[in-house]
Amino acid sequence: MSIFLVMLMFIAVLAFGLLLKPREQLRPAPLDVQPRARPVIATQPGTDIPEAYRFHPCHTWAVDEGGEAVRVGLDSFAAGLFERVERIDLPALNCWIRQGQNFMTVRGDGITVDFPSPVEGCLTEINRAVVRNPEQMSSDPYCDGWVAILKSPCFAVDKKNLMHGCIVPHWMRTSEVILQDICSSSPVLAQDGGTALRGILKRVSPEVRSRVLKELFMTNPIVHEQRRGR
Repeated sequence: MSIFLVMLMFIAVLAFGLLLKPREQLRPAPLDVQPRARPVIATQPGTDIPEAYRFHPCHTWAVDEGGEAVRVGLDSFAAGLFERVERIDLPALNCWIRQGQNFMTVRGDGITVDFPSPVEGCLTEINRAVVRNPEQMSSDPYCDGWVAILKSPCFAVDKKNLMHGCIVPHWMRTSEVILQDICSSSPVLAQDGGTALRGILKRVSPEVRSRVLKELFMTNPIVHEQRRGR
């Protein structure tokens, strides 16, 4: 009788262990949350461009975070055109966004500008810190000023349409030359080699502003004249 009870207990323990095993396999592993490393900055003179970042022609950037996750944001050239970034609007989470589709609306200095997504994918995360404090987009565009994360299964294809590496500093300088040329008749442009002046969108005429946004960002501004005096 005692042997039977022992065997019965052994079978019960074995069955109980088998029942628990699948549950343990399904239990998600704890996330190893690491602080985000600051990007490695390229050493080309006069630039602040991080290595591994890829850039859309309309001055948004993307960086591969692994596992189909792609972090995106606005580059320093575009962010610097606003004297003060006041608001950032984004679509709702889980929206599917196509490469080149407007997805980020930036408001500053009474002007609203739409910027395109550098990649295609599903919007999975929004940087709430930069939404609460949009000035981070200007002060630290490549690190704390990131805007969103997209799950981008086609990033291997999309990245072929983006600029990276040694071509980026040349493209940035070309953008500054174009900006200087457009604003050549305006006294507000810096005279120290054509560096984009912070807040220039606010300081130039509406005609010049419209041309800047059309030629450099392929978009049109929305000007909120009634709020400029506030």
